[in-house]
Amino acid sequence: MSLSRREMLQLSAAGVLGTSFSGWFNVLATRAADAPQRTTKRCILLWMDGGPSHKDTFDLRPDTEQGGPFKNINTNVNGIQISEHFPRFAQLMNHAAIIRSMSTPEGAHARAKYNMHTAYREGQGGVVYPSIGATVAKELGNPDFPLPNFVSVGNRSYGAGFLGTRYQPLVVNNPATGVENLRAFDSTAQFDSRVNLLDELEQGFSHTHPDANPAVAHRTTYQRAVTLMRDRGARAFDITTEQQSVRSAYGSGNFGQGCLLARKLIEAGVQFVEVTLGGWDTHQNNFERVRTLSNQVDPAMSQLVIDLRDRGLLDSTLIVWMGDFGRTPRINQRGAQPGRDHYPRAWSSVMIGGGIRGGQVIGRTDAEAATVAERPVGTLDFMATVCRIMGIDYNKQNHAPNGRPIRIVDRGANPITQLA
Repeated sequence: MSLSRREMLQLSAAGVLGTSFSGWFNVLATRAADAPQRTTKRCILLWMDGGPSHKDTFDLRPDTEQGGPFKNINTNVNGIQISEHFPRFAQLMNHAAIIRSMSTPEGAHARAKYNMHTAYREGQGGVVYPSIGATVAKELGNPDFPLPNFVSVGNRSYGAGFLGTRYQPLVVNNPATGVENLRAFDSTAQFDSRVNLLDELEQGFSHTHPDANPAVAHRTTYQRAVTLMRDRGARAFDITTEQQSVRSAYGSGNFGQGCLLARKLIEAGVQFVEVTLGGWDTHQNNFERVRTLSNQVDPAMSQLVIDLRDRGLLDSTLIVWMGDFGRTPRINQRGAQPGRDHYPRAWSSVMIGGGIRGGQVIGRTDAEAATVAERPVGTLDFMATVCRIMGIDYNKQNHAPNGRPIRIVDRGANPITQLA
């Protein structure tokens, strides 16, 4: 986005380019709405919190001793089968690639979540690393875009780390209610007056405390909030504008409605959206819980793919389905409700759209889905693959506050070249 010389002179004469922030928000918002859409890719991460059982979703071993009760069904790609509890998604497999050879280093929830979101291990190097959402927001996001470039739906995601507050996610806890307190005052003059007053206070503090990071963070946060309150694009957070038949197609739960919100945000130009579905830590009652969760994922993920495809957005939007890790190939013995435990050694993830070559399976596990037998994919490989599909140079270095250069993905990554 750029302003003409005439507009620059007008803004300068009005004092907008001086100390006041309120006047230029409308200009930026209007220009952002009118500007042509960027051609960069966008990403939706469907985060399965707790670690889904690969052996009961996308890498089944039916009719074996530890296989469990679920059956395979055919997909629309010859030779690829998945769980019977994904019947709708099975008919969209031509758009997807299943990675059945994930093998990652962390088997504890907190450390695994951090590792899979950042591609670094917690505590490595003594810094807080940015999540993939923050990295996409920084590398591909439009800094003049009035909506956030990173939105997390249903749960607070891992944030921007050393990249700073500018790339933190906007958290939407409940997709049905959207962003609370988003509406500005009924009186524009009253709203402008309060924003100006706050800005004067912020500037005074920043002038006397130029190195105060909390002040910078607060200033960045309120600027983002005011811009969002000013912009027409805020309607993208309101899923009640969708027809009931559309909302029903995604499923009535928060995850399904979160996927619908993700679609609306991607349409509006948001760069990265993460939608969380919890409950996958199935140490007990694994099979009933996986069945219930799969029945939430199948309609939501499938309708998301269909809607993006029908709107011409699927090739430019990468959807990633994954969790902390997989679950043990052996069923534990916990009374009447057996389950599966943490298992990072071999598990599955799924990529859809984004211009990848769909209709394929990457890697293979052994007869018990216990060990990777072909093409292991580690955390570095996975993150480098996502970056490569998105058009991000995963070898690029960003700088921590102490000036230390840090690669987006650490050395040793071997991205999956069969996908793109």
